[in-house]
Amino acid sequence: MANENVRVFNDINFDDEVLKSSDPVLVDFTATWCGPCKQLAPIVDQLATELAGKVKVGKLDIDDSPVVASKLGIRGVPTLMVFKNGERAAQHVGVTTKAKILALIG
Repeated sequence: MANENVRVFNDINFDDEVLKSSDPVLVDFTATWCGPCKQLAPIVDQLATELAGKVKVGKLDIDDSPVVASKLGIRGVPTLMVFKNGERAAQHVGVTTKAKILALIG
């Protein structure tokens, strides 16, 4: 079930993988216990495949990486964030549609 296009972000690699990326990055802040996160996962996986080479897509488990989640003020999951040139460019909290995620990415 794992999608090789979906990266795993964490407290250790977040700066290098996301903030220093030259490509736009879509980060899915998630948790294993989160039902809505499981609903959103197939959409994120599909986008990771479709946008491979253009947008970096990854997931960050807030329980495994509390430092990044806290620093970015994540209060609910799922939260999607788009980063461009190391800056937060867009954000959405909750389950959403593929079209809305694409609009966030721009």
